[in-house]
Amino acid sequence: MSACLARRIPPVFVIMLSRLKLLQHINPRPGQENLADSIRPQQPPEMSIKYNKVLLIGATSGIGLAYAEKVVGEGKKIIVVGRRKESLDAFVEKHGKDKAEAIVFDITLLDQIPAFAADITSRHPDLDCVLINSGIQRGFNFSKPDTVDLSVLGLEFTTNYLAYVHLTHAFIPHLQKQENETSLVYTSSGLALVPLVTRLNYSASKAALHHFILCLREQLKEGPGNIKVIEIFPPAVQTELHDEKHQPDIKNGRAMGMPLDEFTEASWSRLVKGEEQIPIGFVEGAFKKFEETRQETFHMLNKMAKARDGA
Repeated sequence: MSACLARRIPPVFVIMLSRLKLLQHINPRPGQENLADSIRPQQPPEMSIKYNKVLLIGATSGIGLAYAEKVVGEGKKIIVVGRRKESLDAFVEKHGKDKAEAIVFDITLLDQIPAFAADITSRHPDLDCVLINSGIQRGFNFSKPDTVDLSVLGLEFTTNYLAYVHLTHAFIPHLQKQENETSLVYTSSGLALVPLVTRLNYSASKAALHHFILCLREQLKEGPGNIKVIEIFPPAVQTELHDEKHQPDIKNGRAMGMPLDEFTEASWSRLVKGEEQIPIGFVEGAFKKFEETRQETFHMLNKMAKARDGA
């Protein structure tokens, strides 16, 4: 089509023909160059986590490391915490000290948690998200008591539950002082809802954590501050949690469960959307089948308790 003909086409037809890709060889009138582009629907920007500085505890591998990559990928700053210095240092070297800081810390040292939290919050007064992901899993068979190492059982419960409680207690005062919304994010487990016989202590520790989180969320709604409490329920995920060196009865454990990338994408997208309870995989079915009903009873019971106490 000639340039002369193009100049005779009214603007509305320029737009229509442009949409049909029929104006590839037409020279538009001056001022019409971007006319068609201006009415095309704009793609919404990709959402990102709303918090600007994240403390991620349990970040050396697996889910924690995958989440740390997500935080940095969205342009937010992160403090990664774990026991393996070489893994943490590698993360900082990869992303740069302007985006990431690493702290080596063992959360099972409960008496050191207050000083740990005080140091971080004094150096990072803008910290607005604490994500606790640490965890270990071990197998026990109480039908064979001689095989049960109670010190290992205690370590598992401390790592998966007591340390979470101590960390929560230590960071709440800082988060309560922030003007904007802050958050406490917990990696729980599908076994908090449906226990696994061979992992009875792990299941119990996650069930305890789940109940703690349910009640904590209700308590913090009263303020002060604006702390959002978020719980993520993974199914089995292909991480080192199931490695044979930790759980000899599991063979090729790293291949068991949902691929890590698949879990990360599914859970992170819902975290970004602002969901407070994020069950993934088979856990979502269990959650809808009975956990939602159970939580209705939980809320009813607590409403009755508040009415009784005059709250």
